[in-house]
Amino acid sequence: MAQGYFITGTDTEIGKTHSAVKLIGHWQAQGQRVLAMKPVASGCDILPDGSWHNDDVARLVAATGQHDLALMNPYRFLPPVSPHIAAREAGVTIDPAVIVTHYRQLAAQADTVLVEGAGGWLAPLSDTLDMQGLAQLLDLPVILVVGMKLGCINHALLTAQAIRASGCTLAGWVANRVVPQQLAYEDNLATLVRELGAPLLTLPFERDAG
Repeated sequence: MAQGYFITGTDTEIGKTHSAVKLIGHWQAQGQRVLAMKPVASGCDILPDGSWHNDDVARLVAATGQHDLALMNPYRFLPPVSPHIAAREAGVTIDPAVIVTHYRQLAAQADTVLVEGAGGWLAPLSDTLDMQGLAQLLDLPVILVVGMKLGCINHALLTAQAIRASGCTLAGWVANRVVPQQLAYEDNLATLVRELGAPLLTLPFERDAG
């Protein structure tokens, strides 16, 4: 069975998928067979051939070479809104058992599986399930992506506190530079290194990395 990780973020649009692709490449360079899962994706387009396209899913597919989109992304919705709202509008119930089953199938085929959440740690999937609950059901250690910008220390520490309080392991974190110039970047980074106390991957600023 593969080693799995659940990747979450301090917010939406802070580079979870960008960070996931970098991590996938790192593990692949070590000779690992890596697969990805995006259980729920909001914000899709319908292409002329009738297929659905989501940018995050497409980037993960490009990184891993996966072909079974239904397995890696069982729930997808058109509007770019919170998954629980998109699911309700579509008349769909997000079943955590389906996600767990799909994850186990992927884990049987790989050395490492990276599961990317939607939004932040407490983003809801339904009235009774959020991203934290999904990570708990999957029983995966968590990688936290921090969008390095003004306010990131508070967001990162609150999220890390919630991850640890949930009983999940904070396996590491990614400092992703989402703005080209952050005032006192090194000081912010040093504070987070000290306070988070987990392995760190730093990523430079890149366009469209948020």
